[in-house]
Amino acid sequence: MRKVWAIIRRELIAYFSSPLAYIVMTAFLLMQGYIFYLIVSFLNNPQTPSMTPLRLFFGGTFFFWLFLLFVVPVITMRLLAEDRRSGTIEVVLTSPVTEAQVGVGKFAAAMAFYAALWLPTTLYVLVLSRNSEIDIGPVLAGYLGVFLLGFFFLAVGTFCSTLTNNQLIAAIIAFAAMVALFSIGLVEQLMISSSFIKSALGQMNLWTQMDDFAKGIVDTRHVIYQLSGGLLFLFLAAKSLEVKKWR
Repeated sequence: MRKVWAIIRRELIAYFSSPLAYIVMTAFLLMQGYIFYLIVSFLNNPQTPSMTPLRLFFGGTFFFWLFLLFVVPVITMRLLAEDRRSGTIEVVLTSPVTEAQVGVGKFAAAMAFYAALWLPTTLYVLVLSRNSEIDIGPVLAGYLGVFLLGFFFLAVGTFCSTLTNNQLIAAIIAFAAMVALFSIGLVEQLMISSSFIKSALGQMNLWTQMDDFAKGIVDTRHVIYQLSGGLLFLFLAAKSLEVKKWR
């Protein structure tokens, strides 16, 4: 465990020593704040159907997914691709740590940075609570959904970062993979006839899953799907590192 913590600490220092991290954080928070402002303004229109702003904020708009699909590849693109480019990956893999420890440590650092991005958005809840009564259940469920989605997508990005020594290519591969996972829900919506395939795709619809979390519905099937998906890609990342070690 001490070795994993050492990797996490090293990666967090690398994150917060890079100007890119602060650019990402600033852009993310500015855009999220602007989106929240637009949502509140939209809902203040008397002709708008009754809905809480936070339900739209947690995956209820395309902007939520657009930023997620761009931000996550930026977070994960350097995790292992940079080590491969600089040659430090050989030093890491020949040290007394396992491939799984390397993958988990780097992934955990990415999760910590991802959480740091979302932490300031809790101010939106405080702003709303000063003007109206807030049901804390959907708020907590919404942040749980954000965490699980980040767990899934960051694991995908970590795996993609093991495939190349070019950060840009790693980001493009991660973006394409996440778009493919997100598009499963769109395919399910386009299917007209009811069938087993449509039902199966419906269970993998990330948009629907996030909407349930935003409503305060914590479906264990959604939790298991995203956790198992993330663990699968972390396993693939460890195996990919193992292959690189013996080349």
